[in-house]
Amino acid sequence: MNQSDQFSSKSDTHRRDAKDAKGVFCASAVNHSAGFHFRCKLLPPLIATYLSLWIIISFICFLPLSSFAEPVLTIDADRQFEFAEHYFRAGEYYKAIGEYERFIHFFPENVRVEEAMYKIGLSYFNGEKFQEALKAFNVLLAKFPSTDFETETQFRISECFVRLKENLKAIGYLNDIADTAEYKEISDEAYYRRGWIYLEMDRWEEAEESFDLISPKNRDNYRLKTLSQEMSKKKALKTKSPTGAGMLAIIPGAGHLYCGRYKDATVTFILNSAMIYAAYEAFDEGHDVLGGIITFFELGFYSGNIYSAINCAHKYNKGVKNRFLDYLRDNSRVRLGLQSNQTKKPALMLSYQLTF
Repeated sequence: MNQSDQFSSKSDTHRRDAKDAKGVFCASAVNHSAGFHFRCKLLPPLIATYLSLWIIISFICFLPLSSFAEPVLTIDADRQFEFAEHYFRAGEYYKAIGEYERFIHFFPENVRVEEAMYKIGLSYFNGEKFQEALKAFNVLLAKFPSTDFETETQFRISECFVRLKENLKAIGYLNDIADTAEYKEISDEAYYRRGWIYLEMDRWEEAEESFDLISPKNRDNYRLKTLSQEMSKKKALKTKSPTGAGMLAIIPGAGHLYCGRYKDATVTFILNSAMIYAAYEAFDEGHDVLGGIITFFELGFYSGNIYSAINCAHKYNKGVKNRFLDYLRDNSRVRLGLQSNQTKKPALMLSYQLTF
């Protein structure tokens, strides 16, 4: 066999080996006179595995880190404030408080921080959390003593005291507002609010004195002439005398009858009459101990009858007063508020409640 045949036989053998082999192979070319013949050799499987891992790791390492990062949410002052306003307008005050606080935290130098702090207090107020509202309003005044919301905040604080049934504190705060007010509109509103608090406290003379302090130019705005005429009707109110009710109660049930408590009058009369008769019969039959016990309990019922009659007279008068106050509110009270503007000059806003 010549050399050419040997090369041909070896080439056929290598081609069969390459066909049967499964895996990764490399080729090396040897230049012979008869042409190009390729020699193939199978790579070990372990090397192929390491090569694949190296390719994958290199691909991961050279990828930009930004391709794995989550998208970043960016907020600005306008969007954050409007989001808080959205909750406030929707009446979801506690959510609004959280968003206003977030606005203050992220944008502490924004010009609307004062408004956000005021809205926090107002949200607490509208949510009937009056103690928290007081704290929020006081924080605003402490941080921004000359805030554009100073007047509104001061009146809101006085309203918080009224809602908390601390009328004397509310009156004291309104006195301070009136004494330090720069504009007549502010002091007049303080006098007007104070007058209504006095009415709620059944201190009618002091209420009239407070209304009289309102300046002449604003008296028509508060419809004081109409209010005075309505207040004069109080003298015609039919009330019950607590002293008279107590005196009538000497006859069991008569005091309740005077106050219009007919059912209570009947029960009181029957109970006391029965106890008095039982005590009389016991003594008449010679049962002194039993008569003494019945008399002891009857004295309690009898004195309770007098106390209850006096209390009924007070409750009757309170009901009459409350109904009259409701009548005044519905017919002559002015709903008003002060809103600040850029010049810090208050704009008086009035609305009237009239019935026909």
